Amino acid sequence: MAVTQTNAVKQCDLLIGGKWVKSDATEFSNVYNPNSGEVIARVPVGGASDVDRAVQAAQRAFPAWADTPVVERARVMMRFKHLLDQNYEKIARQVTLEHGKTFAEAKASVQRGIEVVEFAIGIPSLMMGECMENIATNVDCETMRHPLGVCVGITPFNFPAMVPLWMYPIALVCGNTFVLKPSEKVPLSSMMIAEYLLEAGLPEGVFNIIHGGKQVVDELLTHPLVKAVSFVGSTGIAKYIYEVGCRNGKRVQAAGGAKNHIIIMPDADMDLTVQALQASAFGCAGERCMAGSLALPVGDAAEELLPKLVESVSKMSVGRTDGDTSPDMGPVISADHMKRIKGLIDDGVSEGADLALDGRNLQVKDAANGFFVGPTIFDKALPEMSIVKEEIFGPVLSVVRVKTIEDAIAVGRDCPYGNGAVIYTNDGRAARQFKRYFNAGMIGINVGVPAPMAWFPFTGWNASFYGDLHIQGKEGIAFYTQQKMTMTRWFDNRPSQFQDPIWKGKQ
Repeated sequence: MAVTQTNAVKQCDLLIGGKWVKSDATEFSNVYNPNSGEVIARVPVGGASDVDRAVQAAQRAFPAWADTPVVERARVMMRFKHLLDQNYEKIARQVTLEHGKTFAEAKASVQRGIEVVEFAIGIPSLMMGECMENIATNVDCETMRHPLGVCVGITPFNFPAMVPLWMYPIALVCGNTFVLKPSEKVPLSSMMIAEYLLEAGLPEGVFNIIHGGKQVVDELLTHPLVKAVSFVGSTGIAKYIYEVGCRNGKRVQAAGGAKNHIIIMPDADMDLTVQALQASAFGCAGERCMAGSLALPVGDAAEELLPKLVESVSKMSVGRTDGDTSPDMGPVISADHMKRIKGLIDDGVSEGADLALDGRNLQVKDAANGFFVGPTIFDKALPEMSIVKEEIFGPVLSVVRVKTIEDAIAVGRDCPYGNGAVIYTNDGRAARQFKRYFNAGMIGINVGVPAPMAWFPFTGWNASFYGDLHIQGKEGIAFYTQQKMTMTRWFDNRPSQFQDPIWKGKQ
């Protein structure tokens, strides 16, 4: 079983070698239902022994899995996708319980994860190499893609199902084995999904799950059998993982934080823009690296935008997501995170920004101990303020008024991050200028959250990404494989039958 019952609270186990086993840890941390503050599970804070058991199991499974024909590996993933489709709502309910997303948000995130599985099913055609005959006299050349070995995924709390599914379906079909360390705040969704992966017929040891904090991360980054590490999380940790992993000879892709800019031109349809901006800034309670957390209305746009935006956002319903109701927004992940968000709102007030909508004192019925912050909007913020510079990762939108699109682009140029940016306009020239010059890797034109689907890479720039090959798409396949080039020459002194006039095209 993935979890065992201990004093009415579930205790999370490890998946090693195809079996759920106990951790060697003596310390445990709590998993909460953010709606109520109730402890719903205990997760072991593992160490070196847990890591080594999992990595060794993955290493033992690697040769046979790498030799399994790629089409057979894809068929396992096809069966896995069928099970995910069958249990789609069950998984989404689990995401809601441990994370606090609304059910609609949870379902959307699971669907995005399933799309990566769909992409992985088609990997056989993308694993094909290249060849050229007679690149030199009697010499042929070809390339083939080979798996790396044991790969690792270290994933964040904000998308318990989706982000792990960005990683291991591609890694597995490419022929690697995998060790997943989900966030200790939200381990249950990954454990549930792992059951379906086993049910799909994945061989023992090909996929493993361990739990823990920094010690486990460090052990994974330094273990000699680990070949590659994929990470999604905050920028500080992404930079650390990239540096330590690379120093220890690992291939690393590490996606970090963001401060995503949304430019609103005066010619934009303000009603549609308000809807999209509200969804971008406050969807998932702002806990996503593609949240539109910084709005830059250009010229007169602010005069029309702000009243409509504040009126619309103030009507959002915020409440428990673990029952029968369907609020627009749920809780944030933890009491500590709630406190941090409210502290940053305090900072914005003290720095002089206009607090147009204050979510600090929100009261939610039947959720006295839940982790709730209401939607918050700052107007007339300045680029040097902490609410503009820092990734708040909560339901807080800061508005910086600018005179021209060039001014908006300049604000983005000074931002250390570079995940996503959006413009709302009907002006093709402005859209082209924005697309060409804005300092971010994912651009939206009248698209509120320009997060790519599985067939395209998640292309963060600057401090939003460390590495060379991004997550998802063809870059994901390149990350989880290495190329082998073969040059071939066959010596034969006999006259070739293909030198006759018929072969040369002569009569």
